[in-house]
Amino acid sequence: PPRLRRQPFGWNNPGTRLSTEVAGGMGVVERPGKIVCVGRNYREHADELGHALAPDPILFLKPPSSVIGDGDAIVIPRLPAGLSRVDYEGELVAIVGSRLRRASAAAALEGVRGYTCGNDVTAREIQAAEEQWTRAKGFDTFCVLGPRVAAIDPSDAGILTRVNGEVRQRASSREMVVGVGELLAYISDCMTLEPGDAIFTGTPAGVGPLRDGDVVEVEIEGIGVLRNPVRAEP
Repeated sequence: PPRLRRQPFGWNNPGTRLSTEVAGGMGVVERPGKIVCVGRNYREHADELGHALAPDPILFLKPPSSVIGDGDAIVIPRLPAGLSRVDYEGELVAIVGSRLRRASAAAALEGVRGYTCGNDVTAREIQAAEEQWTRAKGFDTFCVLGPRVAAIDPSDAGILTRVNGEVRQRASSREMVVGVGELLAYISDCMTLEPGDAIFTGTPAGVGPLRDGDVVEVEIEGIGVLRNPVRAEP
């Protein structure tokens, strides 16, 4: 299948594109203009972190500068003294194909170009200490996307995350608290979604820390395997 067209710095290199396979033929998705994410969209994940489900989706953004692709290294950054935990979060990611503004759930699904695997890498201790999550989620290499975009049914896609070959997360997108169409509609009430935007739909239970030398894989049924080595910042 088509894969990320590799360049020295992955998606941080202007013009790098992710090859896509969608209904109706081949296309490309440029580096996302916006990366919108949702927190606590799986009940068991909220439970494992000791959080109650929010009445509405919790939204946050990742900077485009944090994006890397399949095969690129996730870099564990130098964190403040006493902090060390950086977690994987395997997720289904929707790639927007047409402009969405105050869309219905059905129209939002029609406006999706396809889906890919994502890893919402998180500095967990920083997330726990701060009221908003930008810093915890926004380090370079903390937004992992790939290996391709495919037209799949987002309502019941199997999601697996492995670290060094050991399964850490196993779930289905049907377990989401808010489904993909409803989530996109909710986001589009707040901000206009544009072609190429990436929407992370939440992670299931089983998150945990990454360490120098690990290999983390996110596999989604019908899409493929997103595989990345993990390196500590020198």
